[in-house]
Amino acid sequence: MNKAKIFLLEDDVSLNETIVEFLEDSGYEVTAAYDGDDAQDLIYENRYDLYLLDVNVPGINGFELLKRARENDDSIPAIFVTSLNSIDDLESGYDSGCDDYLKKPFELKELLFRVQTLLKREFLHVHTKSIKIADDIEYDLLTNELKVSGKIMRIQNKEALLLKLFLQKKGEIVSHTVIYDTLWSYDEVSSDLALRTYIKNLRKLIGKEKIVSVKKLGYKFTLK
Repeated sequence: MNKAKIFLLEDDVSLNETIVEFLEDSGYEVTAAYDGDDAQDLIYENRYDLYLLDVNVPGINGFELLKRARENDDSIPAIFVTSLNSIDDLESGYDSGCDDYLKKPFELKELLFRVQTLLKREFLHVHTKSIKIADDIEYDLLTNELKVSGKIMRIQNKEALLLKLFLQKKGEIVSHTVIYDTLWSYDEVSSDLALRTYIKNLRKLIGKEKIVSVKKLGYKFTLK
């Protein structure tokens, strides 16, 4: 099973440990740092799925850390978790490239909800709205339209979510659990039959060979 990887920057030792334990119990893999300098080294050297960043920390502050990451074409979604709550602070946070802003103190369940919501979104901070899947196949991230041999084909919402997930994790084995969590919200009932239908429909449009079923593990998307 592929666990989403979360990076946490929080200088309060007790809160840091509490968040790490809670998120790991919720099924995530968490790497934590206590100061901005260590955080910068870690996010430059590793790949994560989400950043949780405090602002007032030793070394580089959270705003500057994310700003530098964005300047280096780092598109990983980010949430600021901070006691700073003025309008100017909020503006600074979004100006530096964050996707959400959670004010301390907060409930751990609220943090989890925001993490889950943000991880379901795809292709944040990208510089293009279109991705080329093959010589004659192109996908528009904004309109959910596939252009196949010059013909525009709109796909359904869950098929679009699935295709975006595959494109984001191309070359990786995407587990059934990750797919279910992406396609169905907490108040919906996931369906293996429906998933197989979405897979079948996508294969008809982009080629069967691009979505490989990996027995008992999930699916692997390839552009080859």
